[in-house]
Amino acid sequence: RSFARSLLRFLGFIFWGTAAAQAFGGVLVILMLKNYRYLFEESYLSLPGWLALVTALVLLPTGVLAVSISVKCSRNQQGTLMYLLLLLLCLEMSSAALAHSYCVRTASQLENIMGYLVHQHNWTCSQDPGNSAVDIIQRKLQCCGVHNYTDWLKTSSSRNHPACVPESCCKKKHSDCRGDLRHVEQLSEEGCLKKLEGQLCFAMLYIFWFCTVLIILELLAGISNGILMRHRPFHELHIL
Repeated sequence: RSFARSLLRFLGFIFWGTAAAQAFGGVLVILMLKNYRYLFEESYLSLPGWLALVTALVLLPTGVLAVSISVKCSRNQQGTLMYLLLLLLCLEMSSAALAHSYCVRTASQLENIMGYLVHQHNWTCSQDPGNSAVDIIQRKLQCCGVHNYTDWLKTSSSRNHPACVPESCCKKKHSDCRGDLRHVEQLSEEGCLKKLEGQLCFAMLYIFWFCTVLIILELLAGISNGILMRHRPFHELHIL
């Protein structure tokens, strides 16, 4: 029993700390999808982020109960803790499953979406920086094309402007860059697809692995609480 109490107290403090980390992951996913909302029409892609925020809120009272029970066992508190742990398990299993599936799904969609944006873009070899979705992405991520700058040479606009690419491909340190292909060293070398996939999947996989670790910790908390509950007559646990 003493080990179960100590473990439950330790896990209670851990739950407080992980609540902040879980909230960070949820906000990260929500803000990232908001920044790239013009790429994805499906609003439900942010669902793992919202579930992570709900999980973070539930973790706070769960941690309080775990610490409280480790100090003084209360039948009602033990039963409530079991219910909260069950709720957390459901939330985190849902978050982990959605985050993993959305990471795989968005990765397969991004190439088609980026390819469409590049081929539909009508640019000119001028000082106009452009404000289309693909221009915003290229400036924000410092990338060029889907895989690299040569993707721009395969579009219909390249027939009218064979010697340049959009200015949004220029590196920030080259203020005089106009997308001229005679100065390839001034253009971003990496394509946007790889960078986008990296950012989106990092956020989703952060939630996936964090939820997986939390599920293990909550199972340990449930086992510890169950050990303490064995020393109480079952009929006295009215809340169950």
